[in-house]
Amino acid sequence: MKDRIERTVLPLAGVVLLLVVWQVMSMNVQDLPSPLKTWQESKIYILQPLVKRGEMDQGIALLAYYSLFRVAKGFLLGAVLATPLGFILGLSKTLNRMFDPVIQVLRPISPLAWLPLGLIVFQRSEPAALFTIALCSMWPTVLNTMAGVKSIPQEYRNVAKVLRLSRIQTFTKVLLPATLPHVFTGYRLSLGIAWLVIVASEMLTGTPGIGGFLWQEYNSLIYAHILLCILTIGIVGFMLDRMMGLVEMRLRSV
Repeated sequence: MKDRIERTVLPLAGVVLLLVVWQVMSMNVQDLPSPLKTWQESKIYILQPLVKRGEMDQGIALLAYYSLFRVAKGFLLGAVLATPLGFILGLSKTLNRMFDPVIQVLRPISPLAWLPLGLIVFQRSEPAALFTIALCSMWPTVLNTMAGVKSIPQEYRNVAKVLRLSRIQTFTKVLLPATLPHVFTGYRLSLGIAWLVIVASEMLTGTPGIGGFLWQEYNSLIYAHILLCILTIGIVGFMLDRMMGLVEMRLRSV
């Protein structure tokens, strides 16, 4: 009973505290809308979440759907590239030493730098955004998968050799189960980065989505809608992380 109360009361207390801080700040910052004003000016996007009135004038659920669809494609592309690369680099010391400098150079590059290159290469905003998402989000998966493979005790591999397991059996029976927690830690980090990247990509390209809508409303000086976008970005990011955590728990219990 006490745990249930803490799980409900403490998060609610945190939300109330955030609203109080927001209200106080709105009273001291001229252009910052209060929570009530933000609701009044943005409720049409919340109460009619699937209504499309124009290219950017759409319900918040539709805008989030566009962004999530791009994130899903870019994240899956990055995961398909990053997962086997992480296993290969974890298993081969030679390849690890060869590509570690390359990874360390590419990993910290901002999506704001990759997106113009993607636009030059692909000439269109959609594939450029997918390219940027995949490239920026793949590194946590690569590094965590590699770390998971390296952390497997040598005794496990010795047992596989004694049992004369094939390479495929060794991978499915030994390597994959042992590295799965590390892989999903990488996936969760990569998904969070992918969600951050799509907002920046849409802001720069002006494509329909949360980021594109946020940038349009900033240029229109409609600050309540900017706050609506910020809250939506945070809530969707929170839900994505929790969903990935549930998938990880389900796979571990199989």
